[in-house]
Parts: sequence; C-alpha cells; structure tokens
Amino acid sequence: MRPVTWWKLLSQLRFKVTFSSLPLLVGVSVATPFNTAMAWMQALLFGKRIRETQLAGAPVFIVGHWRSGTTMLHELLSLDERFGSPTTYQCFAPSHFLVSQWFFRRFATWLLPGRRPMDNMAAGWDRPQEDEFALMNLGLPSPYRRIAMPIDPRVDIEYLDLCSDSISDDDRESWLAGLRKFLQTVTVSCGRPLIIKSPTHTGRVGFLADAFSGSKFIHITRDPRTLYASTLRLWKSLDEVQSVTHTNHESLPNYVISCFDQMYKGFDRDFANIDRQRIIEIRYEDLVSDPANTLRRVYEELALGDFSHIQEPLLHWVETVHRGYQSNRHELESEDRERVETNMASYIQRYGYERD
Repeated sequence: MRPVTWWKLLSQLRFKVTFSSLPLLVGVSVATPFNTAMAWMQALLFGKRIRETQLAGAPVFIVGHWRSGTTMLHELLSLDERFGSPTTYQCFAPSHFLVSQWFFRRFATWLLPGRRPMDNMAAGWDRPQEDEFALMNLGLPSPYRRIAMPIDPRVDIEYLDLCSDSISDDDRESWLAGLRKFLQTVTVSCGRPLIIKSPTHTGRVGFLADAFSGSKFIHITRDPRTLYASTLRLWKSLDEVQSVTHTNHESLPNYVISCFDQMYKGFDRDFANIDRQRIIEIRYEDLVSDPANTLRRVYEELALGDFSHIQEPLLHWVETVHRGYQSNRHELESEDRERVETNMASYIQRYGYERD
C-alpha cells in the first residue's frame, strides 16, 4: 500500500489551499489520531476473525462508466435482502467501521447531506456505496485521489485497468489483497453475498474474475454524449465540495476522455475472456423505462436466485421513488459532441447509440 503522507499532500498543494478548504484540512488533522486509534482497536478485536473470514458467496460487480446508472442499479439490487453491500460509512471508515459504525449510525447522521451534490440522489451512512472510496481511504492507489487534489488530475489513472506497465506484479497483488481484505471485513459485518459497485472496476473485470472465484458482472451502458456531459458535471461538483486546492477545469474534457480510453481498453481486452454465464450487459435507458423486466433478465441470466423475492420492494420503488423520474438533460456544444463521437465511436457502434 502507498498511504498519502502529509508531506506528499502539502507538496502537491503548492500553496494553493483556499480559505474555504481550511476547515476541511483542520478536520482531517483532528480526525487522524481518532482514525489511527480506532484502526488499532479493530485490528486487536477483529484482526484474526477478518483474516479467517471467507466471503459468504461469489460477489456481483456492477461496472460501467461514471453516470451510466451504476448507482441506480446498485440501489435496486440492494433491495434484495439476500445480498449485502459496502455502506457509505464502511467505505469512508474502512479501517475501523466494525467498532465505530454503531455510533455514527445513531449519533452522526447530521455529518452527511441528505442528497448527493452531483445528482440529488439520497445519501446516508447506510446507503450502498462505491468500494473505491474504501480502497483510497486504506491508502491503496486510486484515481479518486484527484478529488482532493485536482491540480494533478491524472493521478493513479493507470489503476483504471491494472494492466499498465507502470504497475508491478507486487503492487497489483497488494492492491487486490487490499480489496479482498476490505470485502472480508464487510462480510464480517453483514454475513451475506456482496453486491459491489464501482465505475473504476470497469477496466479491471479480468483481474477481478480471476481473483474472486465465481464472481459475476453487470455492465451497464448509456449514451456516451450524456455520459460525457454528466461526468464533467460530476467532477466539477466534487471539486467544488471536496477539493482542498484551487480548481482548474480546463483539463477536465481531456481527463474524461483519457479515463474512458483507459477504462474501456481494459474492459474490451477482458470481456472476451469472461464466461458469458458470468457477465451481462444492460442499457441505462432500458433500466429507467422498464426496471422490472430489466432486473428480471439480470437475475435469470446470472442465476442470482428467485426474482420474486425482490418483486414487491421493486414495485414499491417504481410506484414511489421512480414515479415521475426524469433524467437530467445535457446539451453539448458542437466541439464537445465531435470530441465524444470521435473518441467514443466504437462504444457508440457496439452499444447502438448511433444518431441520425
């Protein structure tokens, strides 16, 4: 692992810390000794149990580019109580949640906003969350480190597919071992097979298929013109809320394209080698227009169990949360449209997103 040291952080800030970011830096300073002490306590009380824990079943990985509907799909599959998922608190406190989550669930709900800033979806400590945040917080290399320091937006971008020549075999195994240990720890907490969701796993599916025997994958796609515009909005909103530096968005268009290229270079390479009984591809547009039949197909093709078990909570979701749902509309300038249609042409053709 490569934990980010204070010296490295300060050197990368280059004295561009904003006044509004000072409370965040103070908060991190205060939280550090608490997190360290709690991590020692978890290691002392649960270390042996974590090491000996086997996953309760083969994990199911939800993959797809940012803003392709991975969060909605994760939320829907989490309606099935036969499965568990890493929660927001577990991903934000991965080194000690077994000993601290009870307190934050009960007394610290006020620390989180009620809605996510990028898409207004519900937030909360117990909501299913991306495990990539946990890996980053454990000190593993992650492209999400750019959220805190967008002055270096390409940080760890090679970890979007794990196959880069700049990643040694030892570093790759260390990264996979860190993921495995985190999933073991989550299993100690919930005791159920896990639904894992991270867009960053899209280009890693081959390594994950080898590392987790019997694991299954759901790849969700969306019109890349919308993906591009929505991903720009995602990074900008996260930069405004989470960044500890001045933010320059001039490089974001190229960054979005670079991430897409890195991610789908890995996915396209690995897809052909994964047993078709272990992976399914769905479209965001189908999930939104007909969630019941789209999920039914997922359950049947991946053999996830009796679909009737989830029908009632799914119907309730459709009639309440999903009623009147409207996706955000994004208009692209002609330059951005040309950029997308040129750089994402194979994706557009493969998944049927051509336009007249």
